[in-house]
Amino acid sequence: MMDSQALANLVVKTLEDSKAKSIVCMDVRGLSNVTDFMVIATATSNRHGKSSADKVWEASKDAGNLPVGMEGEESGEWVLLDLGDVVVHIMLETTRAMYQLEKLWDMKTRPV
Repeated sequence: MMDSQALANLVVKTLEDSKAKSIVCMDVRGLSNVTDFMVIATATSNRHGKSSADKVWEASKDAGNLPVGMEGEESGEWVLLDLGDVVVHIMLETTRAMYQLEKLWDMKTRPV
């Protein structure tokens, strides 16, 4: 199993390869007892959101990190992947703007 930083890097690389937009990786160690990293990305369409989520799921699994679960893949508006040490949010631009998860965590983020 990969360490959380390596898994976060794999997620970011996979999202970049799938052409996701505005990818942000937040280190939430010490702020959350649920996960170490949160990755947020924007999808260009519902289909793109689902496809990107599927690619992240497969990349995580192929790397020996069995994903915990996925929600929202039916609509693709906001797909949440729980990879254990990394939680991934893939959202349409309007959904991301409405929920502003980066501001919710109120911390410095590292654009990728």
